[in-house]
Amino acid sequence: METVVSGIRSTGKLHLGNYYGAVSNFVKMQNEYNCFFFIADYHSLTTHPTPANLHGNIKQVLVEYLAAGLDPEKTTLYIQSDVPEIAELYLYMNMNAYLGELERSTSFKDKVRSNPDNVNAGLLTYPVLMAADILIHHATKVPVGKDQEQHLEMTRTFGNRFNNLYQTEYFKEPFAFNYSNDLIKIPGLDGKGKMGKSEGEMNAVYLSDSPEIIRKKVMKAVTDAGPTQENQVKPQEVQNLFDLMKVVSSADTLVHFDELYNKCQIRYGDFKKQLAEDMIIATQPIREKIEDISKNTVLLRQVAKHGAIKARESASKTIKEVREIIGFKAF
Repeated sequence: METVVSGIRSTGKLHLGNYYGAVSNFVKMQNEYNCFFFIADYHSLTTHPTPANLHGNIKQVLVEYLAAGLDPEKTTLYIQSDVPEIAELYLYMNMNAYLGELERSTSFKDKVRSNPDNVNAGLLTYPVLMAADILIHHATKVPVGKDQEQHLEMTRTFGNRFNNLYQTEYFKEPFAFNYSNDLIKIPGLDGKGKMGKSEGEMNAVYLSDSPEIIRKKVMKAVTDAGPTQENQVKPQEVQNLFDLMKVVSSADTLVHFDELYNKCQIRYGDFKKQLAEDMIIATQPIREKIEDISKNTVLLRQVAKHGAIKARESASKTIKEVREIIGFKAF
């Protein structure tokens, strides 16, 4: 089976965008591929979380991965920092990564603009750590969004540069992988772009949100004053809510409110109430599992330990071979 690698930063709870855009596909992939799914806690250090927040966030993502359906018997599910070989490969890859190419990274430029007081080396070399995450397991398929494709191209560059430098064909080229033909975009509730943690608490609906919180967030979602002409084009903030309804509601429900909009008869209050209830129903099974699993510290400890052993088995083999290729030898 081909190897797939993907990770999610441990920066808090998973939201509908994480689930429908990535994790639901991970659940399907684990039956067809050799999958390595990890919690990217090294990556989260660029934002300087407190020790308590770091551990709490790692636990939250692990719980929610399991609640969403990832099976530790079918996939290798691990915490990034439990695999020190990743940091070692990151060190070696940094020796062949150059300042100019790292500074040209679109995501680095965005981070510099958005937070000029925290331009740390971890942000600059983020693509190198991502490359180490992928190359350590010789992955050929990486499920990434558009915003990560440049990083994946850099991964191929770093792997090929290593191969050329040491005259070997050791690292394979990984490519972007869309498991589903339908790329699901999950918009946020703020009327702007995609759902995300950085846009604020009210922008995202989390898998662990209670029904009361979901209702509150959806009822406060941004809309306009309503349509003034039949069949007029929906503004982005309204289209965003219809896009969410397309994911969580039945086809009949979506058609019903679409027709009301086109006839200028829609009442946004009723529309939002329906959307909120359908979100609650869609997330209920996962929400209940989150509550159960979060209390089971023995299970979480076993899953993390088991995942670390499996991940290190693959990673230690890679590091041993990389060291030999570079020329590190025992006396």
